[in-house]
Amino acid sequence: MNHATVRNLLVRGMLAGLVAGLLGLVAAYLLGEPSVDRAIAFEDAHSHEHEMEVVSRSLQSTAGLATGVLVYGVAFGGIAALAFCFALGRVGRFGPRATALLLSGCALLAVYVVPFLKYPANPPSVGDPDTIGRRTGLYFLMMLLSVLLALAATLLGKRLAPSLGTWWATVIAVAAFAVVIGLAYAFLPVVNEVPDDFPAALLWRFRLSALAIQTVLWGGFGLLFGELAERQINPRPARGVSARTASTAH
Repeated sequence: MNHATVRNLLVRGMLAGLVAGLLGLVAAYLLGEPSVDRAIAFEDAHSHEHEMEVVSRSLQSTAGLATGVLVYGVAFGGIAALAFCFALGRVGRFGPRATALLLSGCALLAVYVVPFLKYPANPPSVGDPDTIGRRTGLYFLMMLLSVLLALAATLLGKRLAPSLGTWWATVIAVAAFAVVIGLAYAFLPVVNEVPDDFPAALLWRFRLSALAIQTVLWGGFGLLFGELAERQINPRPARGVSARTASTAH
């Protein structure tokens, strides 16, 4: 793949990430923000200390949310586009659309779902402020382990495929990934700072909405970028050219 194609795919990836960010923003506003508001109301009702807001809640839920989600979308879109350039043709006989969707699904699993199952998202009112650095470090450690192990499982599957076949090579690679991730779950520290009186239904809805937002982001990116990459790599001939070719053949 030449440099011009990589550059064009990078631009398309960032564009697809921006559009996916807009979709994620809608999902966050409709699904996530109501749970955040209820969690903040719970904290206010059970706390005797009232701190002055540096940034208003209305600004956080509009411009702040939009900025964070859109910047995240553009950033992961560019990174995913570069990963797509490397993966195309190396992960099986998949076309650009299928490769983009497969890459998005694997990224959702490795970057978000696996760390989420060990350290699930909590509403902003849950957790000790003094431990936020430790909790953030553990989460990113789990994310790094997940991504590296996913890459290792992919390489293992490719190495085993010639001798075992694609099916069994994939089964063994996925099983190895699951076993090592399970060991990481067992040995990494447990973090549970949810108050005993915090509503379980509210916590459940918040975590489901966080998972849904990421699914919308990565799913939307995979579908849109796959279409853009298909048109870049396998452009369709113009109608006039097709018509002239057909008339010449006759």
